[in-house]
Amino acid sequence: MKTSQLFQTALEPDALHMFFHDVRQTSERLAEPLSDADATVQSMPDASPAKWHLAHTTWFFEAMVLKPFVSAYKTFDEDFHFLFNSYYETLGARQPRPRRGMITRPALSHILDYRKHVDDALDALLRTTAGRRITELVELGCHHEQQHQELLLTDILHLFAQNPLHPAYRDPGPVTVETADRLPLFFTTFDEAIVEIGHGPVGFAFDSEGPRHRVLVEPFRLADRLVTNAEWADFVNDGGYKKSLLWLSEGWAKVQAEGWSQPLYWEERDGQKWTMTLRGFQPLDPTAPVTHISYFEADAFATWSGKRLPTEFEWETAARGIVIQGNFLDTHCLRPKPASPHVGGLQQMFGDVWEWTRSAFLPYPRFRTVEGAVGEYNGKFMSGQFVLRGGSCITPPGHMRASYRNFFPGHARWQFSGLRLAEDA
Repeated sequence: MKTSQLFQTALEPDALHMFFHDVRQTSERLAEPLSDADATVQSMPDASPAKWHLAHTTWFFEAMVLKPFVSAYKTFDEDFHFLFNSYYETLGARQPRPRRGMITRPALSHILDYRKHVDDALDALLRTTAGRRITELVELGCHHEQQHQELLLTDILHLFAQNPLHPAYRDPGPVTVETADRLPLFFTTFDEAIVEIGHGPVGFAFDSEGPRHRVLVEPFRLADRLVTNAEWADFVNDGGYKKSLLWLSEGWAKVQAEGWSQPLYWEERDGQKWTMTLRGFQPLDPTAPVTHISYFEADAFATWSGKRLPTEFEWETAARGIVIQGNFLDTHCLRPKPASPHVGGLQQMFGDVWEWTRSAFLPYPRFRTVEGAVGEYNGKFMSGQFVLRGGSCITPPGHMRASYRNFFPGHARWQFSGLRLAEDA
């Protein structure tokens, strides 16, 4: 199956050229507040140093586009192929993921030189009449880098949370938290229907978003907003982390083994709940969406509430026709925002926090991996993961679609992940 049938292209050459430069410049802007030490340290095996993200996204263009298609291209540094490959088995050996923080050299400045070297070569290539195969791979590389922009920020947040000084990534001033009445939770009913799920024929999509296919969705009801910090505090205060009957077996084992008692980054200071954010340690906003929770925590909360998590098919059905706008990276808020009391119907469907669904990340009917190394992009991870939908407050604008399927293992907490309740109708 050809790449064009799975990684769909949306852009004309001039637009792709502009997109490429915008993505590459955005990554470097995101790294500007970081020192060389900030960009080198790895806080846990699941995270990667910022320097590695900057280099790996560059390696992707070099390994997937420049080396295969530009005979005159001169490799910047042969050692980088080992250092900055992520998980592409077909492309050879690599630095083990848990030891990426050992790459103290090259320095951040040298990584930026590497980026310029590759950018110059890509710029020259895109000014020629590049074939469709090349433009598809460049566009895929841009969307791949946008994914790493979000990962760079979540990984920096986790790193700074381990620092006893709780430094801010940006804008360290205190964030005003206004006391507001709790918004009631309303549910929208959706009738039984056979719906088309997955990305259509127009516009870019990752391979895991297709093929488009039909699904029978039973009648269901979906909450109009995300679950808030105040509602989660009620769960904590009611002993939610101590009641084994609320939890899936694997989740309860995690609670016991790792001592979970509240969302990641929550702490108590002088009788008040605080949380670590990209703007430093801040008072917890009770009306904002809860975040940094695992699938197991989300599922336990839903059970405690007498509700459940939506399936990814229910979520996509509800999202159809909703304008894709919300609290994304371009708002510069860098944290989830409360729902509006003046908006009727579903809100917060896009942005703020990724929403856990109860759906496992599995291939759609008739899914086939792409030939070659890019076939390792998503298909090999379709086991032991759960789907999240909707994007977050640090998702780059323009990167989101109603069909977008993010995925993480059930224990993952360091992402901007939250939940929306559902129930049978």
